[in-house]
This record gives sequence, structure tokens and C-alpha cells, in this order.
Amino acid sequence: MKIRITIGIDEVGRGALAGPVVLCAVRQKGRIYWSHPRLGRIRDSKKLTAKRREEWFAYLSSHPYLDWRVTRVSSRVIDRINISRAADRGSRRLANRLIGGGQRAFVWLDGGLRLPEEIAHRAVIRGDEKIPLITAASILAKVSRDRMMIRLAKKFPGYHFDVHKGYGTKRHKQALIEWGPTKIHRMTFLRRLKRSAQ
Repeated sequence: MKIRITIGIDEVGRGALAGPVVLCAVRQKGRIYWSHPRLGRIRDSKKLTAKRREEWFAYLSSHPYLDWRVTRVSSRVIDRINISRAADRGSRRLANRLIGGGQRAFVWLDGGLRLPEEIAHRAVIRGDEKIPLITAASILAKVSRDRMMIRLAKKFPGYHFDVHKGYGTKRHKQALIEWGPTKIHRMTFLRRLKRSAQ
């Protein structure tokens, strides 16, 4: 039987000290030319400026031939089951949401993400650079998480989450020294950071 659904999944925030890991799945519903008349060919989110990512987000999120979903896995869950399992849990959740109804599908995953064997899939190293569906997912995930961290910056003033998005910058580490961790910090990551500094 012919596979009717193709999905790409990527995650963002794997290495952050604070905030959730956010995953996005994009389902292709028709023929797509992965370029934009003004923005050019689609590129991995890490190679785009924040402004360009927002422009691509607007284009992709409203594209008639794309369905997409975002999910997040909290710092608390990451601490309990580890980051790899947390990301895989998010991938499974998204795949189930976008496949549904016993339909046949194939899922492209970025890097170290994994799905259960019963879901046809393939993980591709640097998939966000090689597979356009994963690239689209990387942009939608990155913008979604950045917006989330900007909102959290207002809830936790002094930590500058709007600037570093929870990653381990010098400014973030200084805030941790001054204020200590918040409830959105990953305590397992902070303990590892402390051990490496000793």
C-alpha cells in the first residue's frame, strides 16, 4: 500500500539549562517548492537571523499544503526521565497526533530522535540541513520556543530569558549565582554544570 503521509520532526532546546524542550512536526499535504520569492531557499533555523525565522514562520504556518503541531516537554519531566527520553516522548506524541486513524505514514526525524518501531521512520544526522520537512519543523519549533522564553522572561525578571533563551551563557550563569535556579531550570543540567566547573 502506498504511503500517503510524510512528516518531518525536529526539536529545539535540548542543551538549554532552563525551559522546556520544544518539538514540532510538519505534515506535507501536497507538492511544495521549498523556496520563497523573497526569502530564497529554506534553510536550517540555526542559519537564519531571528527576523528571517519570524518571516519563514509566518510563511510556513499559513501554507495551505502544510499541517503542523508543536509540543513541549517540561524541565521537570526532563529531570525525571532525561533529555533524550523527553525528546523521544515529544516525537511520539506529535507523530500520533498527525498520523491518526490508522493511516500509513513515514516520519523523518532529525539527529538523535527516535520513534517506536511500529511507526515507519528514519533519523538523519543534520536532517535540518538535508530534509526540507525537518528544516520547516526546525524553524517552527525554534520560533515557538523563543516566543515562550520571551514570555517567561517577564515572569522571571533578572534571568534575561528573552536574550539567551535559557542556554548557558555567561549572563545566564551570573544570574544563577545571584538569584539561584527557578522552577523552570533543569536541576540535572545544573548539577552537571557544577561538577564540570570543579
